[in-house]
Amino acid sequence: MADRDVKTVRDVIHFQYAKIIACSTFRCANGREAKNKCYGFIKATFKDLRSGRKKWSDIEREDWQFIESDKECAYCGSRIDLAHEHIVPRSFSVNDRCSGCDIIQAIHNQILSCRKCNSKKGTMGLYCFYKKKLEPEKKFFDFIPPLVEKKYLKTIYCCFERCAHCLYQGDLDGDGEMTVLDVDYALRQYGKL
Repeated sequence: MADRDVKTVRDVIHFQYAKIIACSTFRCANGREAKNKCYGFIKATFKDLRSGRKKWSDIEREDWQFIESDKECAYCGSRIDLAHEHIVPRSFSVNDRCSGCDIIQAIHNQILSCRKCNSKKGTMGLYCFYKKKLEPEKKFFDFIPPLVEKKYLKTIYCCFERCAHCLYQGDLDGDGEMTVLDVDYALRQYGKL
C-alpha cells in the first residue's frame, strides 16, 4: 500500500485523506502525482491526522460540495439517468440502529450516480468498485474523485468507530499488507450487506 507506518484500518483512512489534502494543497491531478510531488507533506499530514494534531473538516463541508457540484455521475461523469447513490451501501448494517442512522442513510453518504454505475457498484465498497472499474491499474486508489473518497472515508470512519469497533484492526483480508481493500473487507466482515 502506501507506507510502512500504515498498520491499521484507521491508518489507511488517514493516509488516503492525507493524499486528498495534498492534492488540494499542491493542485495535483491525482494521488499518484501527489505522492511523486509531495510525499513528505503527505507523510507529515498522515502523522498529524493519526495523532490528532490535525482534524479533518466536518462532513457537512463535503455535503455542501455535493450540493454545489455539477449534476453528473460522480463515477463516470455522465449527465443522464442520475439518481442518489449511497457510497457505503445503504444495506450496510452493523446493528439494528444502522437502518435509521443519519451517517449511512442521509446526505452524508450520498452522491449522484448514473444507473449504470450504481448497478455496477451494487453493494461493493468504494475501493473494490474502483479496483474493478480501473483494472488493470494497480494503484486504482490514486484515481478516485476526491469528493467521493472524502465522503466515503468520513462515513466509514464513523461507522467503524461508533459501531463496528474495527479501526485498530490490521490486514483483515490476509494478503500480508495493509491496503485500501482492508477498509472494504471490514465492511463485509463487521457488517452485513
